Amino acid sequence: MKRTIAGLRPVWDGLLLVLGVVVAVDVLTAVLPGLPDVRLPGGLASVAGVVAGFLVLTVLIGLAPEAGELGPVDLAPPVRGRWSSLNGPGQRLPSHGTRTRGQYAAIDVCGVSDASTPKILRFGLRSSRPEQYPWFGEPVLAMAGGTVVRVRDRQRDHRARDTWQALLVMLTVEGLVREAAGTGRVLGNHVVVDHGDGTFAAYAHLRRGSAAVGVGDRVETGQQLGEIGNTGNTSMPHLHVQLMDRASVDAAAGIVMRWTGVELSGELDPQLAPSAKEPADTAVEGMPRNAEIFTAAPDVTPTEAARGSRRRPR
Repeated sequence: MKRTIAGLRPVWDGLLLVLGVVVAVDVLTAVLPGLPDVRLPGGLASVAGVVAGFLVLTVLIGLAPEAGELGPVDLAPPVRGRWSSLNGPGQRLPSHGTRTRGQYAAIDVCGVSDASTPKILRFGLRSSRPEQYPWFGEPVLAMAGGTVVRVRDRQRDHRARDTWQALLVMLTVEGLVREAAGTGRVLGNHVVVDHGDGTFAAYAHLRRGSAAVGVGDRVETGQQLGEIGNTGNTSMPHLHVQLMDRASVDAAAGIVMRWTGVELSGELDPQLAPSAKEPADTAVEGMPRNAEIFTAAPDVTPTEAARGSRRRPR
């Protein structure tokens, strides 16, 4: 039942948007003179109906299936070299604070910041171009072999949301519009790979026009799928990657993954350091915590035996 409800998320998002528009029009009609009288019926019953509608739709949107005891699954990392992480299973589960959209054990991968990297948040009239981030355009690699089942590649790369006003717009108007437009607009350009063992990997926020594969292509571990971009619901260029039990992100349950051949330095990225804290009890051992710098060896290729490993997260 949960999976069916989760799979209908575009419907719930659309209804929530309609309800929000109706309320907004009602308020504007009451405040601005000269507009046609299209207000909702007055009274306590009308207010209660609107509130109940918001609550019911919010509950439906928040429902998500669970993958049970499946995981962790050992995979190769999707990048090579030195990187930092945010919102990953090495910090806590669920890593993004939700199980919806298969995000239970997702992780955000960022380059290691230096003096040339734009600040995460600043005062300014214009936000930073994605090309100003050194890792923009870096290769995104397949974590395991499989068949490509979805490719989206046409959304443009937008500027970072690294000024106060840009971040505010992203968290309010822009975020709501993307949610209402569906998961594809939240993920931006993305690739989904079917590993053939009941697991699927989604690689999101890819650079426009960078997809190196097409639907139906067979890929091997370490093969390039695309490039890191800044599409979808992002505040700066990064890779969002997750493991799921379905190709459909809305209906999927997230699966815990663990990268092989990754060295955790214990060092914190200078800009991400304020988000660092001690990992929670649910954290997955061997995965980087918030802001931690890690290094992925150039020849990482997990064996088929390792890929088949299933253990209960600690």
